[in-house]
Parts: sequence; structure tokens; C-alpha cells
Amino acid sequence: MANLTQFGNDLYTGKRSVDFVGKRRIWYPIAIALMAISIAIPLVGGGFNFGIEFRGGSQFQITQVSDTDQTLAIDAVESVVAEDTARVTTVGGDGVRVQTDQLSDDETREVSAALAEAYGVPEENVTSSFIGPSWGADITEQALRGLVVFIVLAAIAMALYFRTWKMSVAAIASLLHDLVITAGVYAAAGFEITPAAVIGFLTILGFSLYDTVVVFDKIRENTAELGQESRSTFGEAVNLAVNQTLVRSINTGVVAALPVAAILFIGSFVLGADTLRDISLALLVGILVGTYSTIFIAAPLYAQLREGEKDIRTRDERTLAVRTAAAN
Repeated sequence: MANLTQFGNDLYTGKRSVDFVGKRRIWYPIAIALMAISIAIPLVGGGFNFGIEFRGGSQFQITQVSDTDQTLAIDAVESVVAEDTARVTTVGGDGVRVQTDQLSDDETREVSAALAEAYGVPEENVTSSFIGPSWGADITEQALRGLVVFIVLAAIAMALYFRTWKMSVAAIASLLHDLVITAGVYAAAGFEITPAAVIGFLTILGFSLYDTVVVFDKIRENTAELGQESRSTFGEAVNLAVNQTLVRSINTGVVAALPVAAILFIGSFVLGADTLRDISLALLVGILVGTYSTIFIAAPLYAQLREGEKDIRTRDERTLAVRTAAAN
């Protein structure tokens, strides 16, 4: 523990330093590759696995079953609607959820009876519901609208708070990076995109921006102290700020990720609670990726955007010239 504390102190004072800004030519290709893979996964795999709330259809819930064998539900549905492919999931230890395409009232009653017979339960233990495709379309539209509004407002707020649009651009770029990778992981895992997952996506936006704002606030503090006689370049001041907040960023990410990972495990393997699983996967991936992107993407990108400014470029050249003369 003492060594870890000393390591954090060395990072804060600059005695030790990880060159996040200077090695951005390494981080950028890695980020681009991860985003490309995340985009390719749903394209190659046939798209995302949207939940019934988005695609519409009929849903049946069977409770108090003694056998949760999913093939029983598939056979029962196919005995009524041969061309329909049922999506079956186990709910807890004695429940089964069956989702199908849109069924007529007669087909719904026949499927309910077939499921009750297959699992040996009274028909009262089989509940059915229907979600129309128009409702799913409305949910999709509202989710996209909420995402766009959030990003626009966040960009404006950060530009006003930090008094520079370049910090806002860097933060939003890392935010979009987080969303793309999280969506790619969802597609790779085959989990359904449900309203709970959308809530998770929107939640990680807040976490990612929170971590970025904390780091950027330290960057603003360090760079504001740069003067004509400064011994550090702009990029070095930004890098120092990232190192000074590195331990805090990692600690925050770990503390946030551990309970979410526990919820994901319990929701998926213990309770069979799809809602917990859907939202926790988005949160877990978003927390991990958000912590990484602030350090490796947002801060280096902001430094790159500012280093081209005339005043900063002139001051950096003067600092490097003085440093070279002193070394000789």
C-alpha cells in the first residue's frame, strides 16, 4: 500500500510520468481499430439483437414450472405457428419467457394452451402480452432524440464552462468512442437491445463526461499557470494533469465497476433477470471504456488541438530552445 501511495505521489509531483500525450500516435490507431471492430461486428453478424420492445411481437410468461427446458417452448410455438421462431429465456429458477412475432388473438390463445400443456401448468400460469411495432418505433425515436439532445447540450455546457470549444470537441469525441465500443460489445455478446440497455447507454454518457470534466479541470489549472518563463510545454502541462488525476480516475472506475459487475453476474447467472443484465452490461463496458478514453483519447486530443495555436506554438518553441541551450 505504501508503494502504491508513493507511486501516486510521484505521479502528482512529476517525479514519475507516463507519456500519454506524447504517445498519442499509438493511442489513436488503437482507438480507431477498436471502433472499426465494434462497427464491423453488427454488420457482419447481421445487426443488433433488438428486444421485443423495439421490434414488436407477442410475449408469453410461464410461471411455476418444474422444468425450464427451452425446447419445450419452441416445440409448443411451432405446433401452432410453424413458420415462427420463438425466442426463449429462463426467468429465475421456475419461469420461462417466450417471445414470438405478432400473433392473432386465436393464435395467442392456442400458443398459451400449448405452452401450459408443454410445461404441465394451469393456463392461468401463462400470461400473454402484445407490443406493437409502432410503440417500438416511438421508443427508438425517443432514444435517438434523447441521445442527440444530450450530446448537443453537453457540448455547449462544456464549451461555456471551460471557455474553449476545443475541450468540448475532445470530450464529445471520446464520448462517441465510448458509445460505439459499448454498442459493439453488446452486438458481440448477443444481448438484446432493450429499454434497460438504452438507459444504460445514456447513463454511461454521464459517467464518461464526469471523468473527463475532472481531468480537464486539472488540465485547465495547469495550463493557466504557463507563462513566458515556463519550463514546460503545453503538451507537458496537459500530460502532468493527466498523471496527477490518473490514480483518482482508476480508483473511481474500479469502485464503480465492481458493484456493476456483481449485478451483471447475479442478474445473468443467479436470478435470470434480463433487465439487470441488460443495463449492467452497458454500464460495465461504459465505465471501463470511459475511464480509458478520458486518459488516452480526450486529453491527448485536446493537447493536439491547442498546440497548433500561434501563441502556444511560439511559447513551446521558446521553452524547447531554452531547454536545449541549457543542456549544451
